[in-house]
Amino acid sequence: MALMSQNPPNLRPDLAPAPKFDTARRDGQPTIGMVSLGCPKALVDSERILTRLRAEGYAISADYAGADAVIVNTCGFLDSAKAESLEAIGEALQENGKVLVTGCLGADPEYITGVHPKVLAVTGPHQYEQVLDAVHKAVPPAPDPFIDLLPATGVSLTPRHYSYLKISEGCNHACKFCIIPDMRGKLASRPVHGVLREAEKLVDAGVRELLVISQDTSAYGLDRRYDTHPWKGGEVRSHITDLARELGRLGTPEDLWVRLHYVYPYPHVRELIPLMADTSNALLPYLDIPFQHGHPDVLKRMARPAASAKVLDEIAAWRKDCPEIVLRSTFIVGYPGETEAEFQYLLDWMDEAQLERVGCFQYENVDGARSNALPDHVPAEVKQERWDRFMEKAQAISEAKLQAKVGRVMDVIVDEIDEEGATCRTKADAPEIDGNLFIDEGFEGLEVGQIVSVEVDEAGEYDLWGKLV
Repeated sequence: MALMSQNPPNLRPDLAPAPKFDTARRDGQPTIGMVSLGCPKALVDSERILTRLRAEGYAISADYAGADAVIVNTCGFLDSAKAESLEAIGEALQENGKVLVTGCLGADPEYITGVHPKVLAVTGPHQYEQVLDAVHKAVPPAPDPFIDLLPATGVSLTPRHYSYLKISEGCNHACKFCIIPDMRGKLASRPVHGVLREAEKLVDAGVRELLVISQDTSAYGLDRRYDTHPWKGGEVRSHITDLARELGRLGTPEDLWVRLHYVYPYPHVRELIPLMADTSNALLPYLDIPFQHGHPDVLKRMARPAASAKVLDEIAAWRKDCPEIVLRSTFIVGYPGETEAEFQYLLDWMDEAQLERVGCFQYENVDGARSNALPDHVPAEVKQERWDRFMEKAQAISEAKLQAKVGRVMDVIVDEIDEEGATCRTKADAPEIDGNLFIDEGFEGLEVGQIVSVEVDEAGEYDLWGKLV
């Protein structure tokens, strides 16, 4: 077996894949660079900004030297993410000099200009028009109407075979550790027919996997009172059930995968499970649900919209109706006031929930979050010790789940191919955050984006190996 890199167990849940750029340009064409930090939702914002800039005649540069100016799309979710954003801004200023800042951290412009007073402009999250105005001022456009034609699919920062599909902005929850509603506002859902049209265009352009994202996917359409729109000769609601059903009809599992992220376990989520159990449509039996903790008292201190006991009942019901369902989640350990008994409860909860894919991070204070003022903050060394124990538990569950797949035949999507083999994913694996399946023999005829059948012949803690059938 060839030696290949394995998926690490502690990938940050707030990070998106590294951007990939089309850097073709003509002589004299103004060029913009983009540094995209943060989560997949921020990546979608970057794509929209670059799509607009491409439409106006700008080229995209993958390096500082080739750019007339650089946009840094920042993250402000955690203090460590803020520091990373400030570092990226400083690097862009040093390497290029003309820097525009946008994104979540841009909601507090004085925070940025206090550290980097030489930035040309600061705009907040999803302020596309203000970003474009700032770019026009820094680097005037010079479009050529005979050359600069907008690609039908826009500008994509992900590989061509998968794409994020953002269905809403903002969030109506008031979780004490989170400031996303302050940065991105209340829930603002896109009309369902607009989302479906975008999805159709992506599929027509060759996208094989749609990754549905928002701050709260299961609340989609609530702010629109689940209004209806004409679609395919009928009516469809701006509701996650209707949207998932229609997305699933855009293809079959042999040519398209649709994956749901950031789903809160509301009661109506159970309406999605029969769609996932139906093997004739493209909706994958996969739910990404940010549980954050298992103990009801911790969840209450977090002001989370869920009760842990009912969640375990829901999980059992989902698995009864769809045995193939895969659940991924993220958790916080060391939340203020978390006792050893509450943490042990979480470990026991994990034993019962048996989640297939799990990420975890240690609690951090975030400027502006209400959790900062809670009493009994957990010492750093205790947080680290609990994180280690939690990940040991999650790893053991993952290893047992993957070992049970040895000998099974399953479909995988091909992400990368090099001289050592093909890096693929099963339906249980989202890109960048979950595991991989490696093929190291007979892969020469494969193509990136292809969906093929593989027999699993080896399992690790987070990854699988297999051979084509």
